[in-house]
Amino acid sequence: MAGLIRSVAAALLFLSMTSFGFAANKVIIILDASGSMWAQIDGKPKLEIARESLRTVLQSVPADDEIGFMAYGHRTKGSCDDIELIVPPQAGSASAISSAADSMKFLGKTPLTAAVKQAAEALKYTEDKATVVLITDGLETCGGDPCALGKELKQSGVDFTADVVGFGLTADEGKQIACLAENTGGKYIQASDEKALQEALVETVAAPIPAPAPEPAPAPAPEPAKPEFNFTPSVVMAEGGDPITDGNAWEIYKAKSDGTRGDQVMTEYGVLKTNLEPGDYLVVGRDDEARSEQKIKIEAGKTYSPLFTLNAGTLVIHPHASQGSEISGEARIDFAYPGGSTTHYGDARATVPAGEQKVTVQIGAGTATETVQLAAGQAVEKDIVVGVGHAVLNAYYTAGGDKADNSGIGFEVVKAKKKIDGSRESVEHSYGPDSKFWLPPDDYVALTTLDLAVVEQPFSIKAGDNQDIKVALDAGVLAMSAPGAYSIEVLSSKKDIEGKRKSLGLTYGDSWQQAIPAGDYVVVRHMSAEGQEKEMPVTIKAGERTEIIVQ
Repeated sequence: MAGLIRSVAAALLFLSMTSFGFAANKVIIILDASGSMWAQIDGKPKLEIARESLRTVLQSVPADDEIGFMAYGHRTKGSCDDIELIVPPQAGSASAISSAADSMKFLGKTPLTAAVKQAAEALKYTEDKATVVLITDGLETCGGDPCALGKELKQSGVDFTADVVGFGLTADEGKQIACLAENTGGKYIQASDEKALQEALVETVAAPIPAPAPEPAPAPAPEPAKPEFNFTPSVVMAEGGDPITDGNAWEIYKAKSDGTRGDQVMTEYGVLKTNLEPGDYLVVGRDDEARSEQKIKIEAGKTYSPLFTLNAGTLVIHPHASQGSEISGEARIDFAYPGGSTTHYGDARATVPAGEQKVTVQIGAGTATETVQLAAGQAVEKDIVVGVGHAVLNAYYTAGGDKADNSGIGFEVVKAKKKIDGSRESVEHSYGPDSKFWLPPDDYVALTTLDLAVVEQPFSIKAGDNQDIKVALDAGVLAMSAPGAYSIEVLSSKKDIEGKRKSLGLTYGDSWQQAIPAGDYVVVRHMSAEGQEKEMPVTIKAGERTEIIVQ
């Protein structure tokens, strides 16, 4: 996995030159924080893949670019107004954006059209050049028209572009939002998994500025021939160590008069042999998270072979869900080292600055943390056991009956023990059949929701468990038709002491299908907002489908 992260970092190092528009004066990145981002691709939540890709991109963006960050669906579960500009466009915002993405929740709806509109307005798109980059795993769920918005923004903007990354969308779904990018002259990129996401990003990268061609060889003369290259640096992990020739990278920048970085000249990998024009440069030698920087002054006719010492070591972490289990490919591993941090997944290898290393392994809802002292040039290999059990949750309309094979089914695992206020601590969420959870040993309750059916089922987990949890909904399916109706409402059959019935749900239109607990109900057809109602009683049996027409 460390190799994958290095590959992404390599491809994105010149991101300021790509079609995503980071070379623009101001950019706002919009991240989809809806609840569907908890879904997994190849065993890893989409939100984690998006966070890691975003963090990698921001590490390579020039420090003077003004980048902003917006998200929707991260604060409120059912609101179409949950849109927030978290980090306004500003230089040096990479750390703030990464921190915001790492800490936000993913639980709401997908008002992507309104979010792009707000981002354009925040960038003053009618006055200045503006670029918005939207990363979404879902389609508009709040009634917006992304195609129409694209045309509107292009027509009224000075130089407005929207680029859209459809993460985990099908080809048909992608067509429904690609028009937002196309109508503004932007690009739509579809990424169905982690590898495809990487390839999509690499595809947009412009080639780096080539090094100046060496001058023609001089005509034969008594003087010695000039060296082929004038700059051949080398890098070592620790003082006195062997040179690193594979997996390392070189970044070369022009040096400004105040000693800071200017324009980027090149990025190369492995052994570097090149020719640099006379002038002042800042050269960075790095391997994974370890780096060393030197200011180099190149003079005509001279050769330079500087040595870069990373003062770093290598950590190899083998994560395990429980004692004696195989290495977990679903583990997230956070390395906190002197001066920074990085995240890897699965069997992890990281080159980091020497010193005290805090290693946290997370598998599902379980974590384990160890501190390792790493000396320069040292390689440390460790097995870390998190101590979690595995549970697969499925819902059935009745015990022993048909499985609820519906992507809309939701599972929330909470602690069984209630807090002093009567609430329970939420542990993890998932959607759809065969929802998988890694949980620390404890007593839990599975809160299962399918349409109008809501069921609580307790269960317990021990380290190393592999359990199949079957939740009986004791529910059936009610298919309702009310020709010409303004809305359809389902009420309890029993009236309260004031003669009122409890409303269980309502939809607008003349047809509706819902899973609903077994029992007696009343279905009401509303012909207008003011009244004109028609009622029909109905009895729902567990595991059965009931179809009614209210006329």
